Amino acid sequence: MAHNDSPSRPQIKTLSDWARYHTRGLTTRLGAQIHALGIHPDTITAVGLIVVAVAAVVVSRGDFFWAAIILLVGAPLDALDGAVARAMQRKGQFGALFDSTLDRYADGFIFMGLAVYFSDQGDRIGLLLALLALLGSLMVSYVRARAEGLDLECKVGLLTRMERMVIILAMLLTGWIVPGLVILVVGTHFTAMQRVWHVYRTLKRQEEDSA
Repeated sequence: MAHNDSPSRPQIKTLSDWARYHTRGLTTRLGAQIHALGIHPDTITAVGLIVVAVAAVVVSRGDFFWAAIILLVGAPLDALDGAVARAMQRKGQFGALFDSTLDRYADGFIFMGLAVYFSDQGDRIGLLLALLALLGSLMVSYVRARAEGLDLECKVGLLTRMERMVIILAMLLTGWIVPGLVILVVGTHFTAMQRVWHVYRTLKRQEEDSA
């Protein structure tokens, strides 16, 4: 009889969940090794933000390909801070708040870099798209945060953070900035509304069950 290990497998809802599940062995080992060196997870989180800030400056100058390379080099830091926190058996909740806050700054830096670039070019359409993409990205995260404040899980949606990062990297590597921004604008605002609808349906179902 085949062994069924499905109960131990976490529910995978997003690309982030999939990547985290399939790289868990590697990140766990690296996290333990980094922790053994005495490096704090918050330090890794802060260094990751600095890398993104450097990439944003490069974006603002129109060197999109090299900005993508910088982001790719710094991408593992986004997973390693959590792995190190697990290795040190961190109990407090500050790390999660710190990581989430710096993620929002990281999102903002990239779109700010694009906004500066389009502003320098006198491209008002590109500038508007960058600002709308920034707003959409922030709203996706905001709705999740508000849902969690209501004790509801809210990871659903078309474009979670990893999907957005994949699109950003693709548009920077290819130079197709405007098409990428259009996808991000439509996708992020659609995702925000998906999450609002998910929360509405969940709360409605809870009300009906308690009636």
